[in-house]
Amino acid sequence: MRVAIVLFNLGGPDKAESVEPFLFNLFKDKAIITLPNPLRWLVAKLISSRRAEEAKVNYAKMGGGSPLLPETQKQADVLEQSLRETGLDARCFLAMRYWHPFTEDAVKKVADFAPDKVILLPLYPQYSTITTASSVTEWKKVGGGDATTICCYPTEEGLISAHVDKLVSTWKENGAPDNLRVLLSAHGLPKKVVDAGDPYQWQVEQTCAAVKEKLPSDWDVEICYQSKVGPLEWIGPSTDDCVKKAGKDNKNVLVSPIAFVSEHIETLVELDDEYAELAIENGVKSYLRAPALGISSEFIGGLTKLVRKAILEKSDILSSSEGRLCPHNWSKCPHTNFKS
Repeated sequence: MRVAIVLFNLGGPDKAESVEPFLFNLFKDKAIITLPNPLRWLVAKLISSRRAEEAKVNYAKMGGGSPLLPETQKQADVLEQSLRETGLDARCFLAMRYWHPFTEDAVKKVADFAPDKVILLPLYPQYSTITTASSVTEWKKVGGGDATTICCYPTEEGLISAHVDKLVSTWKENGAPDNLRVLLSAHGLPKKVVDAGDPYQWQVEQTCAAVKEKLPSDWDVEICYQSKVGPLEWIGPSTDDCVKKAGKDNKNVLVSPIAFVSEHIETLVELDDEYAELAIENGVKSYLRAPALGISSEFIGGLTKLVRKAILEKSDILSSSEGRLCPHNWSKCPHTNFKS
């Protein structure tokens, strides 16, 4: 069986000149800004032009562009090899939502490969309408054929073990500080998105609960959310508030990017630079950050199991659990919206 695995991710600008068009593509997505066109186009143009210069400064700290694409390519290569070791004729294709290689490029490459089965695998473990749903919608819009979508895997065993290993090893490698507070930091969302039935926050909480269960029992663990932009109310508590509170409580801090599987601007600049500086300003003596999962063997092993499960799946949507994962009050669960 020839199997095509399409890896969805956000994408990122590869150089300074790409920053503004990347931001424009981001904000013109209807899943991000729900205004009708041409108003949405105009708002996206305005926001991207205003934010471009500040964003270029942050990307310059990472060498001028985002490392997300090369990081994702490494994950694709290792996952492909892992699947082939199980006897599958597997090929991984990258489909970035807001910068090259775009979803339409993946559609063409998949068609040339002529697989027996196509599996859509978002590198967003926790499902949201503005990430996974947007990517699946784009796949269909640009002519992607029939496929099985792995909608989410917030408590997949390999994912959880990889996060735990990264946290514990970071702690040990840095002198095992006591009086520790662990901040499990996920990308935030506007509260109105969650209130409309998006299960993202609920799924993040499931990931954090599973990770906490495997950590030392005396570790103080909190969930928080980063990257707030704009005037809307966002889900909380915010990561910056939690860092400040840790300083007041005289805690050492260990941060994990709990909803990120690759290093990019939110980890390398926001967590490593901005929040580290905030920690120092607020009297935190030790501020540590666990790496993103990258090509961790546990994480890639978990993805391998998910893909093999999807090969046998007759439905067009599945999660890491049996049947629907989210409680039914989360009306935007993909088992409600994408099931044929």
